[in-house]
Amino acid sequence: MQNKINLGFFGDGDWAFNSLLLLLNEKNIIIKFICLRYQKPDFKLIKFAKKNKIKYFILNKINSRFSIKKIKSFNLDIMVSMSYNQKFNKQLIDHCRFGILNCHAGNLPFYRGRSPLNWVLINDEKFFGITVHYVNQKIDRGDIILQKKYSINDKDDYSSIFKKAIQNCPKLLIESLKLVINKKDIPIKQTSISKKGSYFVKRKPGDEIINWNNSSRNIFCFIRGLSKPSVMAKTHLNKREIFINQSEPKFIFNKKNILPGTILTVNKNFFLVKTGDSVIKIKEWYGKVIKGLIFS
Repeated sequence: MQNKINLGFFGDGDWAFNSLLLLLNEKNIIIKFICLRYQKPDFKLIKFAKKNKIKYFILNKINSRFSIKKIKSFNLDIMVSMSYNQKFNKQLIDHCRFGILNCHAGNLPFYRGRSPLNWVLINDEKFFGITVHYVNQKIDRGDIILQKKYSINDKDDYSSIFKKAIQNCPKLLIESLKLVINKKDIPIKQTSISKKGSYFVKRKPGDEIINWNNSSRNIFCFIRGLSKPSVMAKTHLNKREIFINQSEPKFIFNKKNILPGTILTVNKNFFLVKTGDSVIKIKEWYGKVIKGLIFS
């Protein structure tokens, strides 16, 4: 890259922070501003902006006349979205000569939408994907610039793949930026991979409750898909909430006259629960459990 590239950055969280750290090393890219989420703006990003003398602001409605005028005043060449939660309209998408790039922690065109890292674990997938793509007017449907896949095994949980994602998503973003700016990218239409793809909704309060009638394998995947720093899977015992963070589906149990959710064994290191098909070992939990009682 010979000429200076003016970049507008929209983001939140460690995803954004790690990306900005890498962008500082790109001498031909000038970060003209950092735009934070309107609700609960990330103060770590504000501190970063102040330290590096980068303008920052918060826009309530990204597609308002005020917002568009403000963004256009920076004479941008490209914009980047990293965990930003507002949808850009056509006027903003068409504004920059290199467009808008977004990094999505999902294997597009599959796992579009929200909470993809939770969903891949809940669905017992063998890998998760990270995709950098152009932004268009449809959510997570723009042409793919780069995509990589990362394996998942039974030792993984939300914490482990989240760490892997926030380390690798920024790297893939910078790699994609260089391709686009140097006009070496070869965009891939998502419809060439799958005409339909798949879309997953944001998980909401109540979705974390365990159904003990499910198989031990399904419950194991459910628990690890919601483990810390996510919300953790939850069950109830005598109207008390019990949070479960880690489990292991390794026990065979043939007695069919015991109701799913029944607590079979309790000690200080683990307890066993009857499931729809066998038994699951709960290894990390929060709350008091009692042998013989049944989770609801």
